[in-house]
Amino acid sequence: MLINQKMNSLKNRFRNFYPVVIDVETAGFDSQKDAILEIAAITLNMDEKGWIKKESLLHFHIIPFQGSFINPEALAFNKIDPFNPLRLAISEKEAIRKICDLVHQGIEEKKCKKAIIVAHNAMFDYNFIMAAINRVGIKNHPFHPFVTFDTASLSGLVVGQTVLAKACKAVGLVFDINQAHSALYDTLQTANLFCELVNKWKTLGGWPVQPNTHKYKNVI
Repeated sequence: MLINQKMNSLKNRFRNFYPVVIDVETAGFDSQKDAILEIAAITLNMDEKGWIKKESLLHFHIIPFQGSFINPEALAFNKIDPFNPLRLAISEKEAIRKICDLVHQGIEEKKCKKAIIVAHNAMFDYNFIMAAINRVGIKNHPFHPFVTFDTASLSGLVVGQTVLAKACKAVGLVFDINQAHSALYDTLQTANLFCELVNKWKTLGGWPVQPNTHKYKNVI
């Protein structure tokens, strides 16, 4: 019982790392040149029984950074008008700093060392976040320099689906396709999916890890 209680923390579950779910909506695919238009981040918590759940949420509409490229095809896809005053957008610098502050606070509270970005097709979001961090000059950012948790890969392993909507439905989550490609909605659904996958693994007896008593042979 004491061993299980010790393992029931984000610190021990993810090797001293603090998972943070992030999604960005952008004006293209080039993280160095194309603008971030919207960003959302959700932090996670683990209860005393070892179940992971959503904790805090930040969501911002972003003013395109100076000199950024706006691809009309991207706007047609995500249906964002970057210059609509009703968006109440803030600067990339302000948004990134607020997210980093929240994550630093979570790392300290959970006694972790670094944060890990959790995202669907994670390298896309990771590259844009790292590019923004470099642009705004944050030296002591909280994120791991190269490790991510990709829910597309995890879903492919667990439920045989890699598309976010299909993976969510496969684990029993409702997914509204009309709300997709909003950073807020996609982050919420990615966080729900990640929690479902982690908790499912626990339900199946995969955590805490038990010694493997079976001897497997590779067959060619």
